[in-house]
Amino acid sequence: MRKVLLATLISLLPIVSQADPFARGWVLENDASKLQFQSIKNASKVEISSFATFAGTIDETGAAEISVLLDSVDTQVDLRNVRMRFLFFETFQYPEAKIALKIDPADLSDLETVRRKTLNVPYTLDLHGVSQALEADVSVTLIADDLVAVSTASPITLQVADFNLTEGLEKLQDAANVQIVPTGTVTFDFIFKRNGEGAEPVQLASLEAPASAALEAEGDFSREACIGRFEILSRTGNIYFASGSANLRAESDALLGTLHDVVARCPDLIIQISGHTDSQGAGAYNLRLSEQRAAAVADWLRQKGIASGRMIARGYGEDQPVASNATPEGRGKNRRIEFAVSGS
Repeated sequence: MRKVLLATLISLLPIVSQADPFARGWVLENDASKLQFQSIKNASKVEISSFATFAGTIDETGAAEISVLLDSVDTQVDLRNVRMRFLFFETFQYPEAKIALKIDPADLSDLETVRRKTLNVPYTLDLHGVSQALEADVSVTLIADDLVAVSTASPITLQVADFNLTEGLEKLQDAANVQIVPTGTVTFDFIFKRNGEGAEPVQLASLEAPASAALEAEGDFSREACIGRFEILSRTGNIYFASGSANLRAESDALLGTLHDVVARCPDLIIQISGHTDSQGAGAYNLRLSEQRAAAVADWLRQKGIASGRMIARGYGEDQPVASNATPEGRGKNRRIEFAVSGS
């Protein structure tokens, strides 16, 4: 009798799987998965980059969430990674991209039989402070009863302008001296593992990212790495002051926090902080204002523990423009704070 009952239960397992493909929920296996994006530079050079850290879940209703840590962008070149983080994604302000979607369990009820299906899936992408409703063709492959692969059936095209990334792209182009097509394509190959019998449902917020998610060396930077990072930080334009004032605005804190981390990891170097203005107003006033603004940034770092002797604050007023003062855009670029290793 016991054998008959056991055989009956075993025969019913595929039926249970077909009727409820999301039973117990699924968790994304980061180490076995891949997330890449492709960009085109100077009209013909194709570059493929990836992200190292992401997490995801699919609950029992078919609702899926995926979170991508943008600091984990990997171009295979350290300073290119830094440019992508600081200039393009502005990860100090927008650290994550999030994807949300809902799959109808009925669409996968026969996955146990067919093993592989391609679905057109609506989803929402939150990136750089913008939420967009999109859709993609996704292939779902049942590898085993507790393992499924979810991958792009064709590359997903994303427009830079749709996520307010145009200014970041321009900064990236200026820093790298290249032209970049303002459209990228994304591909992924995600492996999901079913939660174990009796396991508590996994919440995305409870998933832990690696202690050092950014793909850069831990500890102190080399002199070359410090110089490169300060040059990139000088291009961000994310340090803000009240109009005509040296009072730092609160929205500067995100970038200043990143600056503090870099300065702290360049402990043997003296950092020059330079203030610059546009040409509006009297030259003497602009010189004084640029000096005060550079000093305000140094004071912020000093209050966070950077020794005064490691910083030199100087103002140059309107004497070193990087763009024309004839346009609002040019004047905006000329109002800036720059960072460099003293003597470099």
